[in-house]
Amino acid sequence: MCPCRELLLLHVQKEVCVLANSVVLLGRVGQDPELKYFESGSVKAGFSVAVDRNFSKQNRITDWFRVEVWGRQAEFVGEWVKKGSLLSVTGQLEINRWTDQAGNQRENPLIKATDVRFAGSKRDSQPATTAPAY
Repeated sequence: MCPCRELLLLHVQKEVCVLANSVVLLGRVGQDPELKYFESGSVKAGFSVAVDRNFSKQNRITDWFRVEVWGRQAEFVGEWVKKGSLLSVTGQLEINRWTDQAGNQRENPLIKATDVRFAGSKRDSQPATTAPAY
């Protein structure tokens, strides 16, 4: 039996374990998404999502994740998602590694999204620029 079973890993034939790379984020968009169209007809949207880690009310740390989405999801993001939108993002984590000009090893985490959904109401994603009318 595969020793990875307790870790919720996928078990496939011939007792080989395949690790699952799955990420789910719930956070707010940091800036309006950037759309890029390619000659092939493909479209890509890129944006950042801020996710808070709450250790206590006084010790909150915000992590920023770069997100990339392709195809119809990218078109949806480009049309509807704006800075401040509360989103649920599901995808896979990809780590891009390279050596910079100074010879330093660098890493850039990227979430390759497969599903992007609104997680809040329309009112939640709009900036509070005026007081509500009573």
